[in-house]
Amino acid sequence: MIVWIVFVAFVIVFLALDLGVFHKNDHVIKSKEAGIWTAIWVTIAFAFSGVIYWLFNAEIIDNPTGLTPNNAVLKYITGYLIELSLSVDNVFVIAVIFSSFKIPALYQHRVLFWGILGAIVFRALMIFFGVALITKFEWIIYVFGVFLLYTAFNMLKGEDENFDPKNSFVFKTIKKIYPVTSTMHGHDFFVKRMGINAATPLFVALIVIELTDILFALDSIPAILAITADPFIVFSSNILAILGLRSMYFLISRMLEKFRYINYSLVVILAFVGLKMLFSHYIHLPEWVSLTVISVALISGILASTLIKDKE
Repeated sequence: MIVWIVFVAFVIVFLALDLGVFHKNDHVIKSKEAGIWTAIWVTIAFAFSGVIYWLFNAEIIDNPTGLTPNNAVLKYITGYLIELSLSVDNVFVIAVIFSSFKIPALYQHRVLFWGILGAIVFRALMIFFGVALITKFEWIIYVFGVFLLYTAFNMLKGEDENFDPKNSFVFKTIKKIYPVTSTMHGHDFFVKRMGINAATPLFVALIVIELTDILFALDSIPAILAITADPFIVFSSNILAILGLRSMYFLISRMLEKFRYINYSLVVILAFVGLKMLFSHYIHLPEWVSLTVISVALISGILASTLIKDKE
């Protein structure tokens, strides 16, 4: 448990520095700043693979799945790349939510900070139950596999393109149970008007993003559980990918149209992971195969988006 406590403590310190020091004052995040922070978070995530090797090599942490240090590192990097790639789809939805509720760029980082803080808590719970289910009921891996294939099929059809946050069940429910004001009041989530507390568009956007992330976690958690059921690798790779989500949002949200083929990469990744789950008891692929498939799918999507010119 000491390793878990130290890891969570570091995450809390990073988050405290982020909001309390580096982003203490509200400001518009420029592409250059977002690029620097994205590079920092990705570097931290890949450097953490050295920590994973050390933990498993020195047998400091529990190893319920009997991983060698090298295998643990490969599984961690593969899991991290899966989470990072699926975050691209998350970025698109966040951009739609901000646009729908007219959230100024000045306050978007504040909303994402609190959204990601909540996402860490919810994902920790989902990982705990997901690992417990796979450990106790081996057949649940087939359910996860079918679900991922279904998600890949829906993504290929493009069913999420008409997502409208203001027509969502979440937004309508919030309006029924709590007063909502349509005007912004600086970076405040709540405001008192005529003696009545009301939620601002910032808070509504935060709740919609939070619940949307839970839906995304229904894809990403089973996807990484197809790679490994080791709870610490699943948790650390997931959390480090989430921590880099904010800076990645500000980096690529302005260039979403340029990444028009990246969705096909996500379809390939989800389909591959889904099939891997379905045949997990019959075919055992080496770790480098999974890492190669995911890396090639991502690179192909980026190259296709860059090299193939869009028709007018």
